[in-house]
Amino acid sequence: MDLKLNLDEYENIIVYKSLTDEKYLSGIIDYINPEYFKDKNIKVIFGIIKAFYLKTSSVPTVTELKTYINSDDIKETFRTVLRNFTNIDKNLNEEELINNTERYIKERAIYKTMLDVAEDVSSGKIDTGFILDKFEKSCNINLKSDIGLDLFNNFDTVINDLNSEHPVIPSTWKWLDNKIDGGFLQNGRALYIFAGETNVGKSIFLGNIASNIAKQGKTVLIITLEMSELIYAKRLSSNITKIPVRDLKVESATLKQQIDEICKNSPDCRILIKEFPPSTITPHQIQSFIKNLISRGIKLDAIVLDYINLVKSTLGNNSYERVKYATEQVRALSYVFSCPFITATQLNRTGYNTNNPGLETIGESIGLAATADVIVSIFQDDEDKELGVVKMAMMKNRFGMNHGVTTMKMDYATLTVTEDDSLSNQGDQSSITKTLAMLSNKS
Repeated sequence: MDLKLNLDEYENIIVYKSLTDEKYLSGIIDYINPEYFKDKNIKVIFGIIKAFYLKTSSVPTVTELKTYINSDDIKETFRTVLRNFTNIDKNLNEEELINNTERYIKERAIYKTMLDVAEDVSSGKIDTGFILDKFEKSCNINLKSDIGLDLFNNFDTVINDLNSEHPVIPSTWKWLDNKIDGGFLQNGRALYIFAGETNVGKSIFLGNIASNIAKQGKTVLIITLEMSELIYAKRLSSNITKIPVRDLKVESATLKQQIDEICKNSPDCRILIKEFPPSTITPHQIQSFIKNLISRGIKLDAIVLDYINLVKSTLGNNSYERVKYATEQVRALSYVFSCPFITATQLNRTGYNTNNPGLETIGESIGLAATADVIVSIFQDDEDKELGVVKMAMMKNRFGMNHGVTTMKMDYATLTVTEDDSLSNQGDQSSITKTLAMLSNKS
């Protein structure tokens, strides 16, 4: 039986505990606002309590509180609130207290959000992403947490984890898989980013990753914020069948035959492509779309997002903050859906035409670099473009070494990126380029 909580009466308990229990107040301070209280007296007093705590990180004593009570009206307000404390049972069950407080905050936050949304709609201001974001925040309030991992007293947990399998999805590029401990974490909780300047081939790399994963009998979702679904489909079709993009139209019969053969031999192989206009969809809307797919019985093994800078964030006052928050929210989705997210980002101008660019060249927000688990740079010089090669280097890596460079072959006709053992050398890249040039001249 679900007992109904009297929210109006519960306001007295919240303000009482806030004045007498610093641990309680610190746990709710970030989630509760004075506007949530219907009792106007409690609203005033809790506003003073919150302002004091945010300034001093402590609960005000009665003496300290009196310094803020500087009028007869507020004095009477304070006396009224104190009188209501006489009816409170001081021996409160802690678990029930936290559960009821969480319930109170959620319901009042949702109610406040509904009023705000109604006001926005009546004034003609309708931003569905912002509205969804506010409701998501209200519903996801959680006051309960455990102490975490007690390293020395629970070291068996560490041993068990060391001896456990952590399944991965290989990129099928040996150099990259060796760097990231075998591949992309199958159970998610990780965000992988390819960073490069404009037109270096970021979308080509993402498309190759998607097809490489799908060929392993996996289901991949590509969310494209830059190209249309059909353009992406043509590029992937060329990559998968090795029919040049420009020949797809005249080779449509062969194309269809090869795709049918792939579906026959690998029935679990699947790539879904969903297009959204750039800078219109928020992480919460992406979450809603993925939930819709799952409700249709579709299990996603990996999600490719092209690309992170074009995700809209309702948080932040500038591009630095918006990209930072969007990256944090997208990474959180890899926890929610237990699969890896793979995306791309731009380099800033200092990273253009730079060999092995560093994290400081990440465009718009270094907050993105702080959030990502793995960042791989892709770059070329003029010689590389002529020779049809692209270099990859580790910029950041939480799963292994965060250094090293390799060279990949790029077939621009079919938009295919492949490894060549003669190129995959972490030594002097200039000598590799010279060797390629020499081989090219001989041919």
